[in-house]
Amino acid sequence: MSLKGKTAIITGSNSGIGLGVAWELARAGADVVLNSFTDRDEDHAIAAGIATETGGNARYIKADMSKGDECRALVEQAGACDILINNAGIQHVCPIDEFPVDKWDAIIAINMNSSFHTTAAALPMMRKAGWGRVVNIASAHGLTASPYKAAYVAAKHGVVGMTKTVALETAEEPITCNAICPGYVLTPLVEAQIPDTMAKYNMGRDEVIKKVMLERQPSREFATVEQLGGTCVFLCSDAAAQITGTTISVDGGWTAL
Repeated sequence: MSLKGKTAIITGSNSGIGLGVAWELARAGADVVLNSFTDRDEDHAIAAGIATETGGNARYIKADMSKGDECRALVEQAGACDILINNAGIQHVCPIDEFPVDKWDAIIAINMNSSFHTTAAALPMMRKAGWGRVVNIASAHGLTASPYKAAYVAAKHGVVGMTKTVALETAEEPITCNAICPGYVLTPLVEAQIPDTMAKYNMGRDEVIKKVMLERQPSREFATVEQLGGTCVFLCSDAAAQITGTTISVDGGWTAL
C-alpha cells in the first residue's frame, strides 16, 4: 500500500526503533515527522537524509515527551497527523523499594503519558481527514512482567489498556488504534551493551546473545527495527482496516511461554 499523502508523526525517532519505523513509513510514501528532545544539526540531517533517499518529505521537530504541553505542541506544529506512532521511551532497572521517585515519574511520563497527550491532539486531525492510524510501540512487558522494571512494566501495561480504549472510542470511524509489543530489538543501544556483557560472562558474542541477552526470547534472535517498521506499515494498510484494539507481538515467541 502506498501511504503517499499521509503524514506520520513518530515520537522518539532520531535513533533506534523510532528511526527504523520512520524509514519504513517514508519508503511506503508517507511524509514523516521525526522527534526527540534534542535540537542538534544531526537530528535535522537525519530527516534530510530520509527525504533525499525516499524522495518524500521528512522533517524533525524538537519536543520533550516528558511534558504534556510539548507532546500536544508537536502534533500541532506538524500541522497534520494521519499516522501517529507513539514510540518514545526510557528505562531504569531497580528493585521497587529502592526505585528513585524521579525515575518512576519520568518513565511514566515519557512511556505512557506522552501517548495520551499526542493521541488526544491527533484524533481531531484524523477525524477531519476522515482516516487515521494510531500505533503504540508497547513491549512484551506490556503483556508480561520482569523483576526490577516496575515503572516500565506499569507504563507499558497502561499503554496497552489505553490502546484498547482508544480503539473502542473510534470503532465506528475509519480510525484504528493498535499496539506492537516487541521483545528484544537490535538497536544501537543494545548493540553497545554486547561487549560489556561478553566481558562480564566471559562468553563470545553469539553465546552471550543467545544464552544471556535473549534468554527469554525463544527464537534466540533479535527482532529488527525494519521488522517493526514493516509491521507499522501493515497496520496502516487497507488489509488492517478491521484490526483495532489489539496487540501484535514481535518477540520471537516470548509471550507464548
